[in-house]
Amino acid sequence: MKLHRILFAALAAVLFTVANAYASDPTGTWKWSSPGRDGQSRDTVLKLTLVDGKLAGTISGRGGETPISDATFSDGNLKFVVRLTWGERSFTMTYEGRVEGDAITGTVERPDREGAVRKSEWKATRASAP
Repeated sequence: MKLHRILFAALAAVLFTVANAYASDPTGTWKWSSPGRDGQSRDTVLKLTLVDGKLAGTISGRGGETPISDATFSDGNLKFVVRLTWGERSFTMTYEGRVEGDAITGTVERPDREGAVRKSEWKATRASAP
């Protein structure tokens, strides 16, 4: 009887670990909307892959598809940078977030028109998983 309890406890621990690993895996397509200056909603699509502990992907919005850079993922926390150029103006946006199941909740820092850093919240929902 003791052996059954030990085996059950070991199996439960393995299943719990695997479930947590999958639940926090950022791989997939993520979507969210945010309000624009003109009052219109701006849709964003983030495609992420995690291979051998390395996070990569692209982000798409009204400016088209842009690769992310300086991406990290550890213990459910992700961080990445998006560098954009509009005409002669270039700027960097830094995203941070926490993956919990099929949601990412976090913050993004970006410069405003005067160059001051603005921080706002973002929340994405997984549209598809691997």
